[in-house]
Amino acid sequence: MRIQTGIEGFDEIVQGGLLSERVYLVSGPPGSGKTTFCVQFLAHGAALGDVGLYVTLLESPQNIIDDMSNYAMNVIPLIKMRKLLFADLGPRMEYGYMDELNESVSPQYEVSRTSLESEAPSPAMVFKEIAAYVAEYDVKRLVLDSVSAIRFTTKDLSLQEKEMTRFIRNLKKLGCTTILIGELTDPTAYSTEQFAAHGVIFMHNFLYDKNMTRAVQIIKMRGTKHDCNMRTVQFTDKGLKIEGYLE
Repeated sequence: MRIQTGIEGFDEIVQGGLLSERVYLVSGPPGSGKTTFCVQFLAHGAALGDVGLYVTLLESPQNIIDDMSNYAMNVIPLIKMRKLLFADLGPRMEYGYMDELNESVSPQYEVSRTSLESEAPSPAMVFKEIAAYVAEYDVKRLVLDSVSAIRFTTKDLSLQEKEMTRFIRNLKKLGCTTILIGELTDPTAYSTEQFAAHGVIFMHNFLYDKNMTRAVQIIKMRGTKHDCNMRTVQFTDKGLKIEGYLE
């Protein structure tokens, strides 16, 4: 079964949407639209009744909520309906953050942080927290921001590769359609998560013909007919819009 992303122009280039219950990687440089892509995907699902969970390991959830509220995605109403959830699983939290989140999201919303406060999040720790959320809230769409935050918790390269492979294999068993956000800036610099994911979507932000240009490129999409050409990306009031081929 395919599920719609809600991103105008994207589903048409991947045969109607993403295959459900698979793991995808959205990667690219800063400012390319990765966060907007993922929140748009979650918000669209939430509007259709699918609970979405955005797990952040780097940025404050409140900052993401504030930024995404500038779009016509109904982020705040969906949060209040508990159809769109945000969880901070990073290594530290700002003073007073929980009080602010409880007031702006919902009085019942809680984040378990006991095991994550004093150390960098390992793949096993992050997976355990995510699995608990999925079970409690019946999460159908999941975003993890970002995979690099757990990839580099050990200096042993061979252990990094082993743990990342194990992490993604376990994510596939959760029954969610999952998007991992990556920080790679070169689509030809292959990583473990690119090989392990069912699909790889690369967001570009580069100087082209004297202008900064954003584009999307489907590097890999198992079970889906697609090309690998770049298409231009525009930011609209509703979020991202995929347009024609980059000329």
